[in-house]
Amino acid sequence: MTSRPAAVVLGSAFARGTGLGPLALETVSTVHGAVPVYRHPASGGVVVFRHGRPHRYLPHQVPWRAQAAALRRLNVRALLLTSSVGVLDPTVPLYTPHLAGDLVMPDNRLPDGSMCTMWPEPHPEHGHLVVDRGLFDARLGGWLGDACGLAPRRLVFAYVPGPRTKTAAENRLLRGLGVEVNSMSIGPEVVLANELEIPTVALLTGHKASAAGGPDAAAISRSLDEARAVQRSVVERFLAEAPTVPFGNLVYRFDTGSEA
Repeated sequence: MTSRPAAVVLGSAFARGTGLGPLALETVSTVHGAVPVYRHPASGGVVVFRHGRPHRYLPHQVPWRAQAAALRRLNVRALLLTSSVGVLDPTVPLYTPHLAGDLVMPDNRLPDGSMCTMWPEPHPEHGHLVVDRGLFDARLGGWLGDACGLAPRRLVFAYVPGPRTKTAAENRLLRGLGVEVNSMSIGPEVVLANELEIPTVALLTGHKASAAGGPDAAAISRSLDEARAVQRSVVERFLAEAPTVPFGNLVYRFDTGSEA
């Protein structure tokens, strides 16, 4: 088992099974609470169920900081976020996995209203996250895209905290901003992981057109099952083979030494 594992965060598409085989449960203690994580038996990679296992957290209830801190404690070398997303751009095909290229999250906050940061209070490690090369790591994404034959198009993703879905007017607003897909996750995760200097990519699979008056509950469940089916092989490849890449952004920390 590698001392620096790769990790994946699985979403609602994996609530009714993963197809990854038996996973070994362990608990990681953090200052933000204990986090159950799972080890993939073949690769030793780390699997986190964003909404718990079984599915228990709505998007605004996910313990974002605790899960990020657990990945840091495990010395994760590379992180893959997964999400089944609503599609705003009709040229983005459903059930075709794409990598995220950029994030729209104008109000950098967690659902509880606090700032989306690992450092809500002064801390020796705190600093400004300077996004020089994008929140989604291009080198890691390039490797994953080539390894798994993913579509070359990188999508502009918007984080919408939920738990309600959007109105038709909100969908039009996001589309006018150039947003192609959206979901109620990934935004907090990629920001917090970057603050912890963990190279991160996100696998997005459109499972429905994002519009008011959408599908019923049964149709949503079926669409999530289909999204899981196309994501599973990518998840396994990432856990087993994700390379170690240098962190591309900068956490700028002020020199706190006393002046002469």
